[in-house]
Amino acid sequence: MRFLKKALVASAFAVTAIVMSASAYAADVKIGFVVKQPEEPWFQDEWKFADQAAKEKGFTLVKIGAEDGEKLMSAIDNLGAQGVQGFVVCTPDVKLGPGIVAKAAANNLKLMTVDDRLVGADGKPLEDVPHMGISATKIGEAVGQAIVDEMKARGWNADEVGAIRVSYDQLPTAVDRVEGAISVLKKNGFKASNIFDAPQAKTDTEAALNAATVVLNAHPNIKKWVAFGLNDEAALGAVRASESVGIPATNMIGVGIGGADSAINEFKKPQPTGFVGSVIISPKRHGYETSLNMYGWIADNKEPEKLILTSGSLAKRDDYQKVRKDLGLE
Repeated sequence: MRFLKKALVASAFAVTAIVMSASAYAADVKIGFVVKQPEEPWFQDEWKFADQAAKEKGFTLVKIGAEDGEKLMSAIDNLGAQGVQGFVVCTPDVKLGPGIVAKAAANNLKLMTVDDRLVGADGKPLEDVPHMGISATKIGEAVGQAIVDEMKARGWNADEVGAIRVSYDQLPTAVDRVEGAISVLKKNGFKASNIFDAPQAKTDTEAALNAATVVLNAHPNIKKWVAFGLNDEAALGAVRASESVGIPATNMIGVGIGGADSAINEFKKPQPTGFVGSVIISPKRHGYETSLNMYGWIADNKEPEKLILTSGSLAKRDDYQKVRKDLGLE
């Protein structure tokens, strides 16, 4: 009995020591999270969810904003000086890829990217760097499907409907999103000749309104319209343009991307408008999951997957609050 008691006590001490050791090790883990636009709500949310991961796992999170290449390189040196073991970064310029990789290696830091994927001198993705990004094509397809579903619910004949492709083609993500939407429209009987390009000078609502107005004025014979683009502002601009030329909300279907405040405010209006939905992209996985992945890489030597792509969730006037809650945004 005495021997058994001693064994149990020794075992308890051993377990306690292991737990204390693990806890102490977690406290020694430091992870950096560097973003290109720290004032933007998306990146604020990424940091918020990264903080949540840090609290759960007990590691230290070092948050730094780096709006340009010079500040980013300085931030990496800063992280190295603070004893950080690895960092997650959304770079202000993907073409800085080789320099970022070299700077991380010089500071003995593990590197994972989020949102924007690094490219090499040849313009191709640096596939050796783990990355979590948004599948622009899948999000565009979700927009296209939302439009198709709404058209069917209204009993529209696709041959009689015009589509406004609010475009910003200098940004590859914008091209992928609109082409994803168009691919779904075409699969569902939409004629290519009824899809009209509306190039915008900037990515805001006013630029989209101006671009869409040109299309609407050029085709007064078309009475029913759908619209989509890079973001919520693109679809909202097209909806505002439709209102300005006298098209009723019942003859307009605009679906945005992002779940921005402007989209939520549209859903809150007393009467429904032509803006029917937004595919909301959640920053939760991008902040929380990347931080956990980096922690696992540092603490357990478990390297993250090389490429993780996320998509979005459609929110409409009647369910946007539930969708936001499910995505951790409420």
